[in-house]
Amino acid sequence: MTDTTFASLPLAAPIQRALEEKGYTTPSPIQAKAIPVLLEGRDLLACAQTGTGKTAAFALPTLDYFANNPRKPFRRGVRCLILTPTRELAVQVMQSFETYGKYINLRMGMVFGGVSEKPQIKSLYQGLDVLVATTGRLLDLHQQGHIDLSQVDTFILDEADRMLDMGFIRDIRKIAAAIPQSRQTLLFSATMAPEITKLANSLLNDPAEIRIAPQGTTAEKIEQGVCFIDKGNKQKLLIDLLESRKQEHQTELSLIFSRTKHGAKNLAKKLNSIGIKADSIHGNKSQSARQKTLDQFKQGQIPVLVATDVAARGIDVKNITLVINFDLPMESDAYVHRIGRTARAGESGRALSFCSLEEVALLREVEKLIKKQVPVERKHRYHAEAIQALHESGARVEKPKQGGGGQRRGGGGGQGRSGPPRGKGGNQGGPRSGGNRNFRGKSSGSASNSSNSAGSNSGGNPRPQRRNAGRRKTSNP
Repeated sequence: MTDTTFASLPLAAPIQRALEEKGYTTPSPIQAKAIPVLLEGRDLLACAQTGTGKTAAFALPTLDYFANNPRKPFRRGVRCLILTPTRELAVQVMQSFETYGKYINLRMGMVFGGVSEKPQIKSLYQGLDVLVATTGRLLDLHQQGHIDLSQVDTFILDEADRMLDMGFIRDIRKIAAAIPQSRQTLLFSATMAPEITKLANSLLNDPAEIRIAPQGTTAEKIEQGVCFIDKGNKQKLLIDLLESRKQEHQTELSLIFSRTKHGAKNLAKKLNSIGIKADSIHGNKSQSARQKTLDQFKQGQIPVLVATDVAARGIDVKNITLVINFDLPMESDAYVHRIGRTARAGESGRALSFCSLEEVALLREVEKLIKKQVPVERKHRYHAEAIQALHESGARVEKPKQGGGGQRRGGGGGQGRSGPPRGKGGNQGGPRSGGNRNFRGKSSGSASNSSNSAGSNSGGNPRPQRRNAGRRKTSNP
């Protein structure tokens, strides 16, 4: 796939024009493997590290379908539904669709909690080609009759593992039950836990499967390190690191992870009190405040951002060169996501983790997942030899109790729900029976072995038709 270029992919001319304007010439591995498969109309289960270009991998073929099959959506109808775990990620996905689809006449919108629903209802009234949504607000508006999901022909779950972590599995199944079975379904995830495989089996029909990197791997250009330290010295070490960094790397950005919303807020407050400009992003902030903070961080006006795991899922900033795990994550998968915020788009970066006595078990889980030991950073005045010795001894230790880190419903997912709980059980939207789907071709095994590449783009190459019963799938020339 190293010789694949965007120009060689059979994407419609308006998309090629937008890519050319952005200077994008070579697709990332996930894009090079996923786009040909999705242009065939197949379902897809894709696993790739964060920061590898998953959004464009599904946005480009989806936009190509719209360019070649223009159709005005019905009132309150939606043609392509994309679910994301957080408001920030929804905004990021929408920005990608707007960038790549700027020369295609499409109606696009977003639905998420934390803001007034009136503008969202207004945008839905005329119908949308693309809707990016978080699950809670989507179900609210659907139950009120403001969204018609009976037209959805492309269903995309982005960051599916995080949606499951946040407890949205029932919501996902309810939404899946409300849309047609004759659809193309895409499931993108940064990890491939057993729960993701189980969800994929219930939603996808004969999917191609792509795994760009083994589960638990971290980007090669990330310099990792761990600081063994007493819990009471964490703030002191963080301040030392940021103070020295402020002198040497004035234009670079730092991202700090806290396990709890309360901890993120207080840590940012402490840094500001000593002259280190910082802000926090977490589920208790309003959508407008979160977006303002993210914009200031991207522009370098705030060089240090403190975040919780859920809120950070929508952060896609190129100039983050340092990630610090002030608290190690309760789930080892989150470590890969966290440090993946640096070294994006082929750049290099550094990731440091603070490990106190209470977190030794968490560090062991991380090292087991990534299949290597994290190098020890001793060059600081707070190094705790005893904690390092305990970690290396292999002696049994207990995991700390779960903090209020916003991992459950509403803690950063941006659902903004009010009123009674949805539904009475989990039997709505269970595993699908398979239905007739005559837009599919025969299985060709793993997508990573696919050799479906085109010579050059003309924007008018024959495309397999999908979605509507009675349409026959054709082969690429």
